[in-house]
Formats: sequence, structure tokens, C-alpha cells
Amino acid sequence: MSDEGRNGARRLWLTVLGAVVVAGGLAYGLYWFLFDRYFVSTDDAYVGGNVVTITSREPATVMALHADNTQTVHQGQLLIEMDPATAQVNLQAAEANLARVIRQVRGEYSKADSFRAQLSQSQVALAQAREDYSRRLSAEPGAVSREEIAHAQQAVQAAAANTSAAQGGLDQTLSSIQGTDIAHNPDVLAAEAQLRNAAIILGHMRVVAPVDGVIAQRTVQVGQQVAAGLPLMAVVPLYAVWVDANFKEGQLERMRVNQPVKVTTDIYGRSVVFHGKVEGLGAGSGSAFALLPPQNASGNWIKIVQRVPVRIALDPKELADHPLRIGLSVAASIDVRDTSGPLVTSSIGPGITRALTGEDSTAAADAIIARILRENGGAAR
Repeated sequence: MSDEGRNGARRLWLTVLGAVVVAGGLAYGLYWFLFDRYFVSTDDAYVGGNVVTITSREPATVMALHADNTQTVHQGQLLIEMDPATAQVNLQAAEANLARVIRQVRGEYSKADSFRAQLSQSQVALAQAREDYSRRLSAEPGAVSREEIAHAQQAVQAAAANTSAAQGGLDQTLSSIQGTDIAHNPDVLAAEAQLRNAAIILGHMRVVAPVDGVIAQRTVQVGQQVAAGLPLMAVVPLYAVWVDANFKEGQLERMRVNQPVKVTTDIYGRSVVFHGKVEGLGAGSGSAFALLPPQNASGNWIKIVQRVPVRIALDPKELADHPLRIGLSVAASIDVRDTSGPLVTSSIGPGITRALTGEDSTAAADAIIARILRENGGAAR
């Protein structure tokens, strides 16, 4: 082939290549203008979640462990058993104290009845003494001796003193029981509070899972003496994880709450796509909440693009099918075409499921209190 033919073929291929490049550029520009410019993405994103720390509420010795790392537990499931010996003794002492206080209060009611009887008796005696004294004063002159009149007067004074003593004793007794029955007496209520406290402490000897989740960070061992407040293990509710994606400040212009999000993970690859929505934008950049914030007002300043954490809520059904772990790296892409949503969320989320409390121990204490009231003559509430 001649040089002229080779040059013509070269120009043709260059023309075709240029046309392909131009067509590709136009196609990408059209794709970006119509679709891609409405998406912002980042791979600076990580899975976040709640880590529910299981702590010891009372100082005790660990007797048994019923859960270990990586195991799934359900709310209310027994995790750790503590030695209950001391707590049981304290509960028995509280029961005995409540029974004693109830009997003491019953004695106060009986004492009040006794003082009422004494008061009535002394009032009758006082009335008789006054009548005797009045008759002697009204007798004919010389019919009653002065000594007898003096004795009658002294009898009136003695009867009045007995009446005052009986009234004082009754008032003192009524001060501790008046206006209440045995079951609502302040001393009985205080003893009941001590019993409830002892029952709650005994209930703390059985540590149960406050929420559904997976066990992590177990540090306790059988036979270990633990102090109150010591972390023993953690429960991670994997059904309630989210994504914290750190977007550049220039990507937040059209970002709004409730915009749809697609998330892919390294653990499952691009074949598994999680769908979610923007739950909220952080209140500040990461550097603003750092332990040592940058001091931009001094020295030479160089602008650094800041990143703001964006909370992304994931579909619970997809999480159930493909569980995620806290700390995993993910890539998030947000569709920012719909800008009708708010910039700041105005609602408070429900959070994780409510954790278990000591209600069971309180109910058991109420049953014990009702039994002791019945057995010791206290009226039921």
C-alpha cells in the first residue's frame, strides 16, 4: 500500500476515534446532567449501633455464666448468676423486721384502746369527786368537818390529774397511729421499703439480657468477685444498626432528611444493596467535636474541606436477611433530587426496645408484704 493510502487510512481511524471520544463525552455529559448529578456518594462511611453494657448492680461473686461472645440472646434471657447467699439473708431479715413492726403497730392500737378505757374511767371518777365535793360544800354549817371538805377537794385534784395523764397517754399513742390503718402506718411503710430494697438486691443476683442482641466484650469469669458498676459484657442489638456516612461539606447543598439512600458493603459485595433513608445530619463537623479542635485563628491557615456525619437508617427486613456488624466499612449513595424534606429533623426517634427493669423483683416483694400483713394481723390494702 502506498504512503498516500496509509495516510488516508490513518486519518479515517483517527476521525472514527475522535467521533467515538466525542460521542462518549456527550453521552456521559447527558447522563451526568439528567441523572448522575443528583447523586452524592462517599466510601467514608461505617456501620454504627448501640452497645448495651451489662454491669453488676451489686458487689457479688459470679457463680455461673450462661452466654458468651458471638452468641445471640433474647430480652429477659439469663446471662449471669451471682452468689445470692448474702442477699437472701438480708431479705429474710427485712421480712422479720416487717413482721415485728406490724406487731408493734398493732400494740399501739391496743394501747390506744387501753388509754381510752383509762380516760373514761378517770373522767367518771373525776365527776364523782366533784359531786362529792359540791355536796360537802352545800351541807349545813357544822354538818361536815373542814378536814372532810379538804379531803374531798384533794380527791377532785387527784381525779383531774389521773384524767390528764390518761389523756396525755392517749394523745401520745394516737400521734403514731391516728389517720392510718396498720397497712398504711409510716413505720410499716418504712419496713416495707426496706423489704422491697432487699428483694430488688436479691433480684440483681440474676443478670438478664435487657434487649435482644449478640454478646460481645465478655470480660467476667466464673468465681470472680465483681464490684457494683463493673462492666461484665455487652449486648449489641444488630437489628437496630445504622450507617454514619461522612460527606464533604460541598455535598450537603441539596441533602435533606428522608432522601433515599443505597448502601453497599465490603462484607457482602455489590451484589447485596441495602436501602435506607437520611435520618439526620450531624450538628457539626468531625473536627468541631474532636478532643483538640483546630485553632484556625492563629498562624498560617490552609482551608481543609470538612466532613459532616450523616445518619442513615436502614431497612430492618434487609438487616434481618443480611446482618451487619458495628464498625464495618460501607459505601453510601444518596439521591438528592427531592429537596422537599427538612434540613433538620424535628422528631425524636423511638430508639431501641425498652430495656428490662426491676419490676419483677418489686412484684415479688409486694407478694411477700401481703403475706406478712395477713400472717401478722395487718389489714390488706
